[in-house]
Amino acid sequence: MAVVMIGVDPHKASHTAVAIDQAERVLGQVRVRATAAQAGRLVAWAAGWPERIWAVEGASGLGYLLAQQLVATGEHVLDVQPKLGARVRLLATGAANKNDPNDARSVAVAALRSPAVRLVRAENHAAVMKVWSRRHRDLSRARNQVACRLHEVLCELVPGGIGKEITAAQATSVLDKAGLPGAVALARCELARQLVDDLRRLDQQMRDTRKRLAVAATALRTTTTEVFGVGPVVAAVVIGEAGDVTRFASRDRFAACNGTAPIEVSSGPRKIYRLSRRGNRRINHAIHMAAVTQIRHLHSEGRAYYDRKIAEGKTRKEALRALKRRISDTLFACLQADARQAISGKGPGGHPGNDSVASAAGSHPAHQLFGQATPEPKATIRPRSSTTSPVRRKTSKTS
Repeated sequence: MAVVMIGVDPHKASHTAVAIDQAERVLGQVRVRATAAQAGRLVAWAAGWPERIWAVEGASGLGYLLAQQLVATGEHVLDVQPKLGARVRLLATGAANKNDPNDARSVAVAALRSPAVRLVRAENHAAVMKVWSRRHRDLSRARNQVACRLHEVLCELVPGGIGKEITAAQATSVLDKAGLPGAVALARCELARQLVDDLRRLDQQMRDTRKRLAVAATALRTTTTEVFGVGPVVAAVVIGEAGDVTRFASRDRFAACNGTAPIEVSSGPRKIYRLSRRGNRRINHAIHMAAVTQIRHLHSEGRAYYDRKIAEGKTRKEALRALKRRISDTLFACLQADARQAISGKGPGGHPGNDSVASAAGSHPAHQLFGQATPEPKATIRPRSSTTSPVRRKTSKTS
């Protein structure tokens, strides 16, 4: 019996599924409400097609819960990016109306014909890292907003305000010395003290989140934290956002995904490469933080690589981009090593993978270009104030 592809257009209140055969003919459709029994109803409806594959649009977004529920029941589920379904609908012959059944059919056709769809797997420890890394990001944004408002209020109370990064202790000290008379100044002081309380609360929440990330990184036994400048926060972003590392055929694909690989804009005999603004910007920012940390430490091999690129005539930005690409390749090798460790059963979690995945040549964690920043995961990625060199593993000389 031929395999039937079932496309699902998920929504908040309901889900529409359309089944098609290999010739893209519609075999049936159903609409179910988003309830606790949604997956069971869909499976019962599709019981007439034993050989079936589910294609859920946005399985990492709005269709996340439904996709995970289908996987938990033993179904084969594919993740179809919304843009793929939109392209099928756009290029369809005839008048294709924009409605849920047509959207679900477009998703099924995209999964049937496109090689870019991804297999949905049951989530593991990487999902924990993703949850808390996003929580840390949201708290950081909220803290920056509160700090900016506090700077604004202090500038109205004290000439010049606080020139550098503000802390709750600094703001409290300035407010205690302000002592300006008048109802307006008193109101501004009260507002500033409330903002200071908000700052303390957010600082404590960020510390708690970093501790959770450190515990998760230790439980995962990830080797990404052995890269200089990669602490639990950066590692959580990379692991959580990258997901299943086996979906990347090579380190070049991983670099294209995180935006550290240049984009070719050649025409005719002219070969031109430009900075990529594509890809996952959260992974790109995490790699950027690791690169900046390495450059700040003069003893690191990342700084030595950066200086070599400067000596070769590259600008500082070009040298930074080259370093980010090296870090991307090293992190990809670490993710592959973690996947192999998970398959061998030596670790409690990690990414599902297989030994047949091509590894980056010369970039296995045992031969990393960038040494270990700390002997064990720490709760912060800030450089240490001590002048002593951090623990680094010996590496082979690279160009």
